[in-house]
Amino acid sequence: MSSPDFEQFLTTIRTAFDAKTLQRLVLSKYQGDEVSLERISIRPVQIKDEYLLSFLYEYKTNHITKNVNLTEAIAFIQSNLGGDFKNAHLITDDWEIQLSFSKKGKVLVNKHRNKSTPNTQKAKPEKDLQHNQERNRFVEQGRPYLKELGITDAQGNVIPSMSRKWKQINKFIEVLSAAIKNTGIAQRDKVHIADFGSGKAYLTFAVHDYLNDQLGVTTQVTGVELRQNLVDLCNQTASKLCLSDIHFEQGDVKHFAAQNINVMIALHACDTATDYAIHMGIRTGAEIIMCSPCCHKQIRPQLKSPSLLAPVLQHGIHLGQEAEMITDGLRALLLEAHGYDTQVFEFISLEHTSKNKMILAQKRKQPKDSAEILQQISAIKSFYGIQEHCLEKLLQESAA
Repeated sequence: MSSPDFEQFLTTIRTAFDAKTLQRLVLSKYQGDEVSLERISIRPVQIKDEYLLSFLYEYKTNHITKNVNLTEAIAFIQSNLGGDFKNAHLITDDWEIQLSFSKKGKVLVNKHRNKSTPNTQKAKPEKDLQHNQERNRFVEQGRPYLKELGITDAQGNVIPSMSRKWKQINKFIEVLSAAIKNTGIAQRDKVHIADFGSGKAYLTFAVHDYLNDQLGVTTQVTGVELRQNLVDLCNQTASKLCLSDIHFEQGDVKHFAAQNINVMIALHACDTATDYAIHMGIRTGAEIIMCSPCCHKQIRPQLKSPSLLAPVLQHGIHLGQEAEMITDGLRALLLEAHGYDTQVFEFISLEHTSKNKMILAQKRKQPKDSAEILQQISAIKSFYGIQEHCLEKLLQESAA
C-alpha cells in the first residue's frame, strides 16, 4: 500500500518511536485468513538495553506477544495495513490519528491533537516501558474524554471521588464488548449508537471511544437527553475533544425519530419509557438493546395475585418486587418473540440508586418460531389478570 497519507502515517510512527513519544498503535478490522484473530495492539517496551515494539496478537481465545525492532515493525505495517487490516489507530504524546481504508481502497485520515498528555509529561517514564504491565482494562485511564468529564486528573489518575463511576464505566463496556463480539457488528463499515437519557454522557463517550479507539470501528453516536443544559454541556465536551461523530440532542425516547440504529441504550428509563426504548430498538432492527429499567408503575395496579399468595403480597415491598419481576419478565419474553436472545441480570448501579437490573438483548442470527413464547406471555397475563403491557401494545400497533 502506498499513498502520501499512508507514507506520512509511517513517518509519524518512526518519529514518535525515535522520540519515545509513541503510546500505542492498534491494527483492527482484520480480514485475513486467521479466523480467530481480532486485532493487533502495539506498544513500545524496554527489554534489557533494547527499545522495541511489542505486538500483542489478540485472538478470540488467547493472546500471543512478539517483540520486534522498528524496521521489522514498519515492514509488517507496510505489508498488512490496507490489506489484512483495514484500520489503524495511532496515539502519540502529540497526536491521535485514525487511518482507515474504504472498500475501494481509498485512504481516510482523521488526525487531531492528543489533549490528554500535558506538556510536562511528554517524556515517558521508564517504568511505563517495562515488559510486565498492569493487565488490560476495557477502558484506559489516559483517554481524553475521562479527563474532560472529571473522572481522571491531568496525569490520568482516577479522582478518588469518581472511583465508583470509573468502575461502572468499565463494567458497562465489559458487558457491551461481549455483546459486540456475539453479534459481529465490529465488522461493519459504520455503526450507529443511540443513548437515550444520556445525562452527563459518561457512558455515551465511553461507548464511542471503545468502538472507535479499541475496535477501530467508525462510529456515529447520538445522545438524547431531556435537559437542554446537559445537551449543551455534552456538545461542548465533544467539540473540545474534536469528536465530530458524537452529537447530543434534546428530546425523549417517545418522540425521537430513530433510524438504522445498531446499538440502542436506555438506562434508568422510568416506567413505560423503557418499553418505548425497547420498541424503538426492535423497530429499527438494532443488533444490541441495553436497558436498565426502573419505576414499574404500569403493571402493579393491574396485578390480581392468586389467593394463595395474598398473605405474602400483603406487604407493599413484596408487591412491588412482584410487579418488577413480571414487568421485566414479559419484556424479556417479548424481545425473545421478536428475534432476540435476551438476558436479565443484576448490574452495577449506574446512578446513586438501588435500581441495578440490566436487560440485554442481542439480535438472533437464525429465526425461530415464536408461537410458544407468545402463548407463555398470554398465559402469564391471564394468570395475573394483566389487561395491558405497554411494550406488547406498541409492538401490536406497529404490526397493524
